[in-house]
Amino acid sequence: MAERFAIAQVAPHPLEDANEVGTFASEVSKELAARGHRVLLLAPSRNPDLVRESRRLIRAARETPEDLFDPDGGVRVLGVGELLFNTGRKGINPAPPVDIARTIEEVLTHTPLDFVHVHEPWAPSAGSVALRHSRALNVGSFHAPAERVLSTQVARKFVELFFGRMDARTASYEATAELMNRFFPSSYQLLRPGMTPEQRERPEGPPRIAFSDREERGALRLFLRALRLLPEELPWEAVVYSKTGGIPTLRSSLRNRVTVVDDEDAAFASADIVVAASLGQVTAPGVLVKALGVGAVPLAARTPVYEEVLREGDLGLHFQVGDVEVLAQQLERALKDEALRAKLVAAGAEAREALGWTRVTDQVEEIYAGLAALRHDPDPKPEVRARVAKKKLIDVDLHMHTDHSNDCATPVDVLLATAVEVGLGAIAVTDHNEISGAHDAAAKAADYGIKVIVGEEVKTADQGEVIGLFINEKIPRGMTLEETIAEIRRQGGLVYVPHPFDRLHSVPDYEHMLAIVSDIDAIEVFNPRIAIPAFNEEAVRFAAKYRIVGGAGTDGHVAQALGSVRITMRDFDGPEEFLESLRDANIAAKPSSLRYAQVQALKFLQTTAMPPAARRATRRRKVAKAVAGRGGQ
Repeated sequence: MAERFAIAQVAPHPLEDANEVGTFASEVSKELAARGHRVLLLAPSRNPDLVRESRRLIRAARETPEDLFDPDGGVRVLGVGELLFNTGRKGINPAPPVDIARTIEEVLTHTPLDFVHVHEPWAPSAGSVALRHSRALNVGSFHAPAERVLSTQVARKFVELFFGRMDARTASYEATAELMNRFFPSSYQLLRPGMTPEQRERPEGPPRIAFSDREERGALRLFLRALRLLPEELPWEAVVYSKTGGIPTLRSSLRNRVTVVDDEDAAFASADIVVAASLGQVTAPGVLVKALGVGAVPLAARTPVYEEVLREGDLGLHFQVGDVEVLAQQLERALKDEALRAKLVAAGAEAREALGWTRVTDQVEEIYAGLAALRHDPDPKPEVRARVAKKKLIDVDLHMHTDHSNDCATPVDVLLATAVEVGLGAIAVTDHNEISGAHDAAAKAADYGIKVIVGEEVKTADQGEVIGLFINEKIPRGMTLEETIAEIRRQGGLVYVPHPFDRLHSVPDYEHMLAIVSDIDAIEVFNPRIAIPAFNEEAVRFAAKYRIVGGAGTDGHVAQALGSVRITMRDFDGPEEFLESLRDANIAAKPSSLRYAQVQALKFLQTTAMPPAARRATRRRKVAKAVAGRGGQ
């Protein structure tokens, strides 16, 4: 039986609006719930009663968040706040109101979720808020975002920050994937939208033409101009869906033939032809998908995404963008030629068989299952864990350096003496691209009464640094991340990723982390040398969502740093016991920007500012003091 997940689908637009993004999130949510998954659908709303009831449910579930899911196994729809401002013709919203952001934060922070699936997660939006607060695996779906891509280039770094929290990305169309890759390079899996085939009765009267104003306003003007070019004696009727009700003043020749409605379903229900007349700025491919679903003939501007939906004209008719004469001619042709309409309707009927929501949900489940499979087993070796649980507790630091690193002046003896002085029972010596310091420390460890893990912090070619713990041989710098990990594994060591999201260090990017997630044994979730706390928080999130063991270390380049971070864990012998002990460890730290500044200043004074002769003299004094102390033990 397939694994059942707890899922939050987050849509950007009000629940009451007709749009393909909301339809996608809603239909997939229903299908997932029918398959046994627990599903929340979060979106803004203009319905104050729904918003109030949603907030009541959220408050009631504070003590028992599981209660937020529908007890009958359906989709729990939550209106996360009232969207009272004008969203604009291009759908480019200002920042979500504070009440929406706070409600999303409360739901996603406290509700146990496996996945948060965000749709059009541009910043600012409900989707970007969800990515900010999600502690789950994140899937981002991009539908037809041409206008959003262009409008967000000014805030590109801000947008990339949230995009970097997605574990999988999908695109509804190849044109969308190509555009996204051009501006935000990544891997985008094609996830085409579905449709709900609708039965309709053909009403008496002339053929009906439908238009939806989801595109830019100029498209509606182009459509109305084309209607005016049709022969006066040609019978037809037109219905325009407008959520605002505002359309240009109709000329006398159109007033008796064009009806404006505020219900898109009603506009499409009896349509024979559906027109999408985008000028290339704002496309609405969902209009064409809906046209195919109701058995109408789509007539669309020749934009890449519209051509893709209509399979280069196999399922509908086209005209060049902005060409009102050809649009009028194609309309006249379709109105007069019933055989042509019947042929295209039949082709659309065949396509509908492969465009159902069942097919879409199958793909969504595959994406979820693939990500879930990357999560680590939280208890892979219970027998080892039980053995370790009987051992004494010790304090450990997993990240420190000696003067064998080119950026550290701390002698091995000084490091060991200081570690014992501050009460550490074990340390990992992880010099940069060097293992000799760790071997030296391990050879002297018994004299000081401390355990030393031999390690190395290795610089990869261009994918950041990775630490190998419990290794014996030096690993050369400059290999790929995968090659470096393979060498750690060859030596029987553990793969430990330091400061993984600190953009001020050399770190692997998010996608490289995803590529090696199954090979990571532990991840550094706290490093006091990281100046921006959010970087540590990102590491905590990543470790939690993939169930990776978390570690910590001072990253000490001066002896005074030791003791600011402690992992309290059971004593261990070898890498296997170490890893199982680390699963139940407690991390205690004092994150202080003042302490960070002091330690960094000491590092600068000891390695850069101090003259070489003075550094040598200081080093001799420290070593002599440490050795003298060892002799007195």
